[in-house]
Order: sequence, then structure tokens, then C-alpha cells
Amino acid sequence: MFPEVKKSRNTWLGVCLSMALSLLALPAVAANALNVCAGKSELPFSNDQQQGFENKIAAVIGKALNVPVNYFWWTNPLTLQKDMEAGKCDVLIGTDPQDPRVLATKPYYRSGYVFVTRKDREIDVTSWDHPYLKEKSFRIGVMPDSPGKNMLLQINRFDDMFDYFTEIQNFQSTRNRYVHVPPSRLVDDVKNMHLHMAMLWAPEAARYVRASDVPLNMVLVEDNAKKSNGEKIPMHYSVVMGVSKQHPELVDALNKVIETHGTEITAILKTEGIPLLSL
Repeated sequence: MFPEVKKSRNTWLGVCLSMALSLLALPAVAANALNVCAGKSELPFSNDQQQGFENKIAAVIGKALNVPVNYFWWTNPLTLQKDMEAGKCDVLIGTDPQDPRVLATKPYYRSGYVFVTRKDREIDVTSWDHPYLKEKSFRIGVMPDSPGKNMLLQINRFDDMFDYFTEIQNFQSTRNRYVHVPPSRLVDDVKNMHLHMAMLWAPEAARYVRASDVPLNMVLVEDNAKKSNGEKIPMHYSVVMGVSKQHPELVDALNKVIETHGTEITAILKTEGIPLLSL
């Protein structure tokens, strides 16, 4: 029950002034729409049918700001900075805090890379230190240009798995170009025993692990991987929203949404099955 409010002229003036200030607090670009940059066919993150978990998070943000969500559907992330500079979109729903293309909000979740295996194979591996990973007969699938690729190089297994890299990339080079590899492909290859294990970013793997008709294990990789020179190769990462450098005022608006609607956003991530770490 709310306390009774005396409806004096000053009260209504205060209400009107408060509403006006609230509208002014929203960035100018957010007054009409939230313009989101998203992959056209990048499930489980997003697609043009809005079936990705980042599409759901964008909907929460739009509702919180009381604006519609408009999408610019990219097919090549290498052109995203130019697209943002051209005003095609203003917000990335999920990116790295050090992404040089954008301004970063505060982190709104943290997760890690996972090892995916078939349960019936009873492969108990949680770290890149495990001796299994150095055996040439043990097939490990990782995404191109990922920490997994760096680790295969460190343990001298990249050449052993080179055939698999070329296979999932459709025999195309990723040098200075974007080659889309569906994360579901690696999960399917574990399921079909083409691989013993795959290492994937947990948010890209969780949906497919849960949907598998063959029971799979998904375990977070320990964050202790290093190069031969001792330099750390992180396995756990925080995730932020990225904002166009042309619209820095959006950062505060999105940070406010993260604060006020964090529980709702976290519920989306948990429903997706993403393992969450403390921020």
C-alpha cells in the first residue's frame, strides 16, 4: 500500500518536473530507439529471428529505457567498427572489456571456457595441464583464433589437429577475414565421437550441450593456462556491453539498466545454461 499523497499544485508540478528530468537523463540516441549491432546468423548469441540470448537481453534493455530495439544485422564482425562509425548501430550486447572498437559498460556477467565431452567416455579433464591433452591420439576441437588454438600451439598439438581446423573452416584461411564456424558443429563432433573433447566459450556451448540427445559433460576450464614463457592465457572472462565511441552518453544509461535489471538479465543467462562466475 502506498502512502496517501496530497494532490497539491506543488505536488503535481514536482511530478511533472521529475518526469521531464527522467526523460532528459536518457541519451539523445536512446530517446527514439536502442540501435543494436548483432550477428545475423550467430546463434546462440543472436540471429535475425531474435532467437539468441543476447536478443532477449536487448529486449530487457529496450523495455527498461522505454524505447524500441532496432537491429543492424552484421555478417562480418571485422567491419563492425566502420559500421558503428557510420551510425548503423550503437550497442554491442556482449563483448570483451578491452575491445578497442567500443566504449565499455561495467561488466554484467563473467564466465569461462569449458571442456565438452561425452559422459559415457568418462574423460575427467579440467585443465590444460592434463596428460591426455598431449597424446596425439586424443582429438581436441577448438575454435579458430581462440585461447584453445593458442594452447594447442603451446602443447605442440596444433599440427596434429590442423586437419580438423581446415575442415571446420571449410578449407578457408581466417587470415584477415571472418570465417563463421557454428559452435554447434564442435558439440556435434564430440557427440558423434569425431572428437574426444572440444573447448568452447561457455555461452556459445551451453545451449547445444543441454539440447544434445547424447548426455554430455561441460566443465569450466581451470584458469591456470600459461605460455611457455610464463605469460597467462586467460580462460575466464568478464562480459560488458560495447558502446559506439560517437555516443559515450549511452554508457551511463546502460550501466543504470545493468544495476536496475541485473536480476532479469542474469535469469536469461541461467536459463541458457551458462555457468556464471563471480564478478
